[in-house]
Amino acid sequence: MSSTPSFLSRAVTRRAALRGAAALAGTAFAGRALAQVSTIQQVLQQQQGWADGFDLTAPGDAQLTSSAPSLTPRTADYMRGAIQRYQDLAASGGWVYVPDAGLLQIGMVSPVVAVLRQRLIAGGDLNPVGGVTESFDSFVDAAVRRFQMRHGITADGLVGGETLRQLNIPVEVRIRQLQANLARVQALPANLGARHIVVNIPAAAIETVDGAMVYSRHDAVVGKIDRQTPVLDSSIFQTNFNPYWTVPASIVRADLIPLMREDPNYLTENNIRIFNSAGQELSPTAVDWNTNEATSYMFRQDPGEINSLGSVRMNFHNQFGVYLHDTPSKNLFGSDYRFHSSGCVRVQNVREFVSWILRDTPGWSRPEIDAVIASGERVDVNVSSPVPLHMVYVNAWATPEGVVQFRNDIYDRDGLGLVGPTQA
Repeated sequence: MSSTPSFLSRAVTRRAALRGAAALAGTAFAGRALAQVSTIQQVLQQQQGWADGFDLTAPGDAQLTSSAPSLTPRTADYMRGAIQRYQDLAASGGWVYVPDAGLLQIGMVSPVVAVLRQRLIAGGDLNPVGGVTESFDSFVDAAVRRFQMRHGITADGLVGGETLRQLNIPVEVRIRQLQANLARVQALPANLGARHIVVNIPAAAIETVDGAMVYSRHDAVVGKIDRQTPVLDSSIFQTNFNPYWTVPASIVRADLIPLMREDPNYLTENNIRIFNSAGQELSPTAVDWNTNEATSYMFRQDPGEINSLGSVRMNFHNQFGVYLHDTPSKNLFGSDYRFHSSGCVRVQNVREFVSWILRDTPGWSRPEIDAVIASGERVDVNVSSPVPLHMVYVNAWATPEGVVQFRNDIYDRDGLGLVGPTQA
């Protein structure tokens, strides 16, 4: 299985709205918001541990950037603490519902900003010292950005769309999300490896870990909802520089055949060759594209700038036929929604990533890696010390600093309706 390349992607826009508990009547927000002002103040006064645990006085993202790995043997303990604090907040009435009043941003004055302040205070993103005024000032802006970072949203300080949707997910739903993910964290291997890689699928993120410290973090592009990246434990044992891409039969059937029906020059323009079982190259004109005849042939894309695997592929043993790789479609790393592949994982800043993997492999320093990529030469390198790889599905977790992170349950495995908006 391989990641679907950008030129195979089709623009299919889908929007999945939060249902059930997260859908609240807009006409009810005002009364609830006013009623909870005193409740929130009581919680902040009575639960000082809550305030400290969520770093209410921390400016901006000061506590969000950490060298500690997201997942360690202690993560389950941090999550239990977060669950208890959220349960305390739920018992006191939860947090307020923020109504949709159009896009909110710094410099605005509105009664809804006062409600927004209450919500940010309750979640631990805004220092309560400033009160609940109607001014969207720099403190609110920093708090919104902090909230966005904790939820995997571009930190632009704008309140609307996905940010508003995440603000209005009830605390009771968040508790259940944490509980579902606590079970997943507890099921992880007790020893991830002194030197290891974690791919967190719903976060579309990768961490390389050395000892108890993160060496590097990378955005990832992972599997679509209908072509999901699997959960697994393995080790990266080989890298392929300037690789060929052999198109999986599933992509031939679902993508290549329809594309060839529309544009007979498609394979030629994308440097994809056809071979029969005897290894003989065929002309695209020799194939009947109105049938499934093409599925009996091998399709291979030559190395180069438009190769779907980019400049390097990283192999690990698994039953799913997936791997990690570079991509020519690097623009996807700039999106909040990074679920575009056919199961494989595309790695942002792949040269730093692969140089870390090959750190202990003689003859493969960063300059040597850059040189072989620039040469275009097809080279396979076995990793001297295979690096443990853990591909996990964790969409809620807590850090040693008390920060609670949430991501959409993109594959709907929690059953809470938190799959979030989707797009091609």
